[in-house]
Amino acid sequence: MFTVTMWRRSLSAFFTRFGGKNVETKAAWGSCAARSCSSPAFPASDITALEVVDLWKKYFQEKGVTEPDHSSQYIMAHLLGAKTIESVEQERLTEILSQEKIEQMWRLCLRRLSRMPVQYVIEEWDFRDLTLKMRPPVFIPRPETEELVELMLNDLQMKDGKEDVQRRCLEVGCGSGAISLSLLHGLPQLKAFALDQSQEAVDLTRENALRLGLQDRLQLYHMDIMKDAETVLRLCGPVSAVVSNPPYLFSEDMDSLEPEILRFEDHAALDGGKDGLEVIKQVLILAPQILLNHGRVYLEVDPRHPPLIRRWVEANVEELHYVETKHDISGRFVQKTSQPRYHLGIITHPYSLVNLEIVFLFYIHCFI
Repeated sequence: MFTVTMWRRSLSAFFTRFGGKNVETKAAWGSCAARSCSSPAFPASDITALEVVDLWKKYFQEKGVTEPDHSSQYIMAHLLGAKTIESVEQERLTEILSQEKIEQMWRLCLRRLSRMPVQYVIEEWDFRDLTLKMRPPVFIPRPETEELVELMLNDLQMKDGKEDVQRRCLEVGCGSGAISLSLLHGLPQLKAFALDQSQEAVDLTRENALRLGLQDRLQLYHMDIMKDAETVLRLCGPVSAVVSNPPYLFSEDMDSLEPEILRFEDHAALDGGKDGLEVIKQVLILAPQILLNHGRVYLEVDPRHPPLIRRWVEANVEELHYVETKHDISGRFVQKTSQPRYHLGIITHPYSLVNLEIVFLFYIHCFI
């Protein structure tokens, strides 16, 4: 039987492997252990997969865990070797679970009960058509970022064959590698540089690249763009595109995040400073120095940022100029009548955890 003592040992082993330097995460888990992480009574008789899913869904609801149904379903699907509960044969869902599977379910659901995100609980997640390994505190890629990748793929594909330029891109803040690896997977001719200030993120991106067989076209660096700008320019250019899902939250908004985010994800990947623009400004300053002719910068930002970025770019980066805004994911654009030589555009759409906007900047070198 899976006991509290066994749970505590499992908790200790998990932290030894994945705990890293995330103090918030350790504190959250320590608090959970101190409360013995109470859970539904271990089943005394035979129980099916569907019954276990329902049992944990109700318990998650009772304890205030977000998305209780999806949480229990994803964990059970993972244990049964599937992506979703819907893809599991009905016959398997109504079979009596083995003692081993029950113990595994309790172990993983106890992690979720601590408000650990499901992606960390099952240690993997799908992004577009890739399955990526996940572990705390590396930032979890959100579904909306797939729209950014799709935009980049379309833009880069349209350019292919039009210029005699080798396609290379740079990702600032690679996290799990979701963006760079998706681009490499979708464009076999593309090569990429990726960097992150977190060693854990660099290691996870490397691991995912190796699993996907994309390591030969990816150069990874453990660097902080705020501190190592000259090194970035020396090692990572020139490129056709710069992409980043940077830390863009206003510092004052950090405490309002859900426990799943606040306790377990790397704060350095979330907190963008007082105005949320610290890293964004640095990316924009470096962009003209690292991009090839007709290169572009793609960024995700807070909904309050577009007018702030526009004013700041006009005052500080003369090579960029605002042109158009895309209001939603359907592709509608508001086109400015002017035709400047330097372009700045904005894309907006909903975000599951915080409101999101994607800004992409078209940069064209000016030759005098």
